[in-house]
Amino acid sequence: MPIPGFLAIRFVTGLLAVALAILAFRVGVSDATSVSSGALPRSHVTGTAIDSSPPRLHRVRAVNDGAEIFRTTCSACHGADGAGAPQSIVGFTVPLPDFTDCYAASPETEVDWAATIRDGGPVRGFSRIMPAFRDLLTPEQIRSVAAYLRTLCKDPRWPRGEFNVPLAQTVEKAFPEDEVVLTSATASPAPGAVENHLIFEKRFGIRSQLELDVPFGFVRQPSGGSLSGGLGDMSLAAKHVFVASPVSGTIVSGLAGVVVPTGDRALDLGTGTTAFEVYVLGAQLLPSRSYFQFQGGVTLPVHLDLAPRSAFWGGVLGTTIAAGQLSRIWSPMVGVTGTRDLVAGAPVEWDAAPQLQVSLSALQHVRLSVGADVPLTQRSARSAQFLAYLLWDTADGPILTGWKGWCPGCQH
Repeated sequence: MPIPGFLAIRFVTGLLAVALAILAFRVGVSDATSVSSGALPRSHVTGTAIDSSPPRLHRVRAVNDGAEIFRTTCSACHGADGAGAPQSIVGFTVPLPDFTDCYAASPETEVDWAATIRDGGPVRGFSRIMPAFRDLLTPEQIRSVAAYLRTLCKDPRWPRGEFNVPLAQTVEKAFPEDEVVLTSATASPAPGAVENHLIFEKRFGIRSQLELDVPFGFVRQPSGGSLSGGLGDMSLAAKHVFVASPVSGTIVSGLAGVVVPTGDRALDLGTGTTAFEVYVLGAQLLPSRSYFQFQGGVTLPVHLDLAPRSAFWGGVLGTTIAAGQLSRIWSPMVGVTGTRDLVAGAPVEWDAAPQLQVSLSALQHVRLSVGADVPLTQRSARSAQFLAYLLWDTADGPILTGWKGWCPGCQH
């Protein structure tokens, strides 16, 4: 059903107001802390049941030093150096994590580590071998242990997981990632065109990533009304992190890529010319698990008679809200983007993009996002689009594992 222009604007304005209200409320909470602190809400759930499979646990005395707590409470299983005790000693068949492995440990956040320490491995779809420490450690002690785990990766060049903010619909994130993302966009008045992208992202080295984008779509023919599909213009890009400062909470990356003319011009699925893309990507962490993402850059076609040079810029404001003890997270976001063909007299096209991402699995490695791209200018010639994507973080595990969370002793 078509979305009238004034309703679309009211919808966007209303959602923006809600998002800003949520952000303002969360910033104002008295016990709110920075994302980089890895703090949990003080209203943590308490319980009495403890997983009986691990060794018997004893309450830790009032010690706030994360290293000492880890040494006295955690090292029997995780090893004195955090690399994991040998199987011959612990007797577990389940592999233990190696916190000294920067590739595996650096993408994790202190918030996630603290949640697993507090409520046990099953809360995030991990093994029941990891017990809950909520009755043995205070919230401050749990946070200190989570902060200590961060120090076991000795190379500070690895960007911290706090910079891996939720993926926005209209702005690419600056953090290098191992992900597979399937996106879809369709016009609201009538499905005259459906544009999809299958994106493969592979991290390599400390701060770099390769990205392959395979677009495909369906276009309705003006005469018969049937849909015709085909491949779009594929692209290959490299991303590198230049700044990742835990002190300021800022990450800045650069992306450069080439777009090859694999799409069908007759179906309006391609431009017919090779093009080069150069972008700056970034994010600024804000209090209470909120963030601002930004992107700006240009597309430079080889044959200007087939496609003009163009510029793109945009920003997204969002926050992450944890719902319950099973680590279900919701991320409402509102973005504003601008595009302009770099030719004389070309107008600037402004759009707003309200959106919501939610984790589907307890492991949080499969996430769904829905939203809309609503024109703010040239609305008589441009239609709103419905947006959606399904994301799989391949580094966290197979897509079918870690879906069900379980929190023994938690009050659900």
